[in-house]
Amino acid sequence: MPTLPFQQVNVFSRDPLRGNPLAVVLDAESIDDTRMAAFAHWTNLSETTFLLPPTDPQADYRVRIFTTLEELPFAGHPTLGSCHAWLAHGGVPKGEEIVQECGIGLVRIRRSAAGLAFLAPPLLRGDALAPDLREQVRRGLGVATQDVVDARWADNGTGWLALRLRDRAAVLAIQPDYAQLQGLKVGVFGPWQADDGDEAQYESRAFIAGDGAPEDPATGSLNAGIARWLLSTGEAPERYVISQGTAMGRAGRLRVERVGEALWIGGDCVTCIEGQVTL
Repeated sequence: MPTLPFQQVNVFSRDPLRGNPLAVVLDAESIDDTRMAAFAHWTNLSETTFLLPPTDPQADYRVRIFTTLEELPFAGHPTLGSCHAWLAHGGVPKGEEIVQECGIGLVRIRRSAAGLAFLAPPLLRGDALAPDLREQVRRGLGVATQDVVDARWADNGTGWLALRLRDRAAVLAIQPDYAQLQGLKVGVFGPWQADDGDEAQYESRAFIAGDGAPEDPATGSLNAGIARWLLSTGEAPERYVISQGTAMGRAGRLRVERVGEALWIGGDCVTCIEGQVTL
């Protein structure tokens, strides 16, 4: 069995214990699909990634992203965490930006004094939820009808749907019944109020029934979809912060910035564990 470089990275928080952990296996071209899926199931993290040589000449590296249940074509915190690990492992980008190859194609990542940020992919689906699905999700979350402001798909390749609630307090009060949410990837968000402070403008939560980590501490793909929703309606400023993980004792912070037509989702990354893994 090969012994490969390994990092465990904390994403979307400067505090190494309050973001979203990601397991990253580097130089993973010798690992087959079955072994990748088995290792991701074993880590029991929301995602585990495997870095490989790119197949597209424009890309700097290729990533494969696994949850405990399935392989994903794209995800946000694995994109930033994998890029952080690749750079720390000595990766040198071909251009000013880093270009990641993954299931949805090429994803641009930029570096700045504020950290890493990925270019949010377009929504594949952003229409309103069908009434029966909206009601199923509302019941599964235990949310009062009057607390739901809107409900739409926020799918940029990962299947998210999202409910907008009246405020942060309604988001944090959710106690999901995962049996009613089985088979769905459900995001929820609501605005911070004046007495919540000014560290962020929105609070979000993410639920994946059946996954080894059924609530995700900080979710780049979901919040990228929510950002496209908010910016399309003019409800949010061109630069703002989303808080996530509060209900889990975490302190995820996702930075959203629109520059022209480009939408960037960024945050801090910290390497917590570095060594080797035998697979």
